[in-house]
Amino acid sequence: MATTDSQQIKVWDTGVRLFHWSLAGAFFIAYISEDDWPLTHLYSGYLIGILLLLRLIWGFSGSRHARFRDFVYTPSTIIGYLKQAIRLRAPRHLGHNPAGGAMVLLLIAVLSITVISGIALYGIVDFSGPLAGLMRGEQAADVVEAIHETGANLTLLLIAVHLLGVAHSSIEHHENLVKSMITGLKRSN
Repeated sequence: MATTDSQQIKVWDTGVRLFHWSLAGAFFIAYISEDDWPLTHLYSGYLIGILLLLRLIWGFSGSRHARFRDFVYTPSTIIGYLKQAIRLRAPRHLGHNPAGGAMVLLLIAVLSITVISGIALYGIVDFSGPLAGLMRGEQAADVVEAIHETGANLTLLLIAVHLLGVAHSSIEHHENLVKSMITGLKRSN
């Protein structure tokens, strides 16, 4: 599809975009509903878990830029990219850049820990869910709750860093990455 500035090409498939925005919404709902709406918190947590499982599958079977092999980089490559980004000299990537790829993996890992600990906590406190009866006692509940809350708060921190990275890369490369995650399109050059 031609535009007045340059050619646009499809980078983010529908699955990636639906995952991204559904995960953002489900996390927001889970985070704000924790104290006042426990069932909403529970169901949004289960939704996050389902989304993560689907993203793992899509990471191996999805389109080119959805696949992990397209954006998993070595630590030295990630550090080198970040050094270049600080100097506003980072190369533009059509898919995830090395920092963005690392963020995807970090978010998947931390959210997975948060979901699993949430399901475990539900099993301990309410003796319900798929992990019911696996652990018992107040001490176990306290430890699992601490893991769950730390995971949720670490996710918030990662989201903030992610948003800063998106803003930085959008400015550095003169492209609206938020719009790209809505439309799926990016500038081809």
